[in-house]
Amino acid sequence: MDMIIDFPGGSRVDAHFGAFTVPTDQPPVASAPTPFATFLASIGACAGIYVLGFCQQRGIAADGVRIIQSLDYNPQSRLVTKIKLDIQLPPEFPEKYRSAVVRAADQCAVKKHFEYPPAFEIATSTNGA
Repeated sequence: MDMIIDFPGGSRVDAHFGAFTVPTDQPPVASAPTPFATFLASIGACAGIYVLGFCQQRGIAADGVRIIQSLDYNPQSRLVTKIKLDIQLPPEFPEKYRSAVVRAADQCAVKKHFEYPPAFEIATSTNGA
């Protein structure tokens, strides 16, 4: 999937793909999340897609199901060292599916890219504008 990244003004940086635009911005005055916050949100949202699909396939209502994502940081490097996803289930969620819903969330494609990171290639070209 190709994306076009452009700079619509201020500290905004938007990513366009297909019919979608993901806006990002930087503090102190931000009109959208930062690129890093968007990246982090994609982890929990991706796990959520798998949890939701798991529930839907089994006819389990997803009402009351939510994921709490929390992070541990290295204070020196200020890099994330651990991402924790707590899948909170309502009391009526079937006990027999508790470990299976964790395995479903573990299938997240964003998470898989941490396990098998892609190579990066960064270059310049002339856009002809």
